[in-house]
Amino acid sequence: MELKELATKTRILEGAGYRYSFDREVYFNRQAKKAFSVEFVEDRSEDEIEQLIRDNAPSTNWRFFFVEPPSAAVERELANILG
Repeated sequence: MELKELATKTRILEGAGYRYSFDREVYFNRQAKKAFSVEFVEDRSEDEIEQLIRDNAPSTNWRFFFVEPPSAAVERELANILG
């Protein structure tokens, strides 16, 4: 993937209120309760990322978008860390 493409995806996420966690290598939005791994963002198109951001299905639980789904333990840990 080109650096320019990743920069565009990063701008899309940041414009939607997502922040990057260097420790966890995820983009997250506490209000939306969503987190995207860097690998997931790299592997998906800009349109797909935008569609997932716009999906406002109400949820009290975090939704994680990873290339390989994280284990339940990892999801709990991330949810606790991200708030």
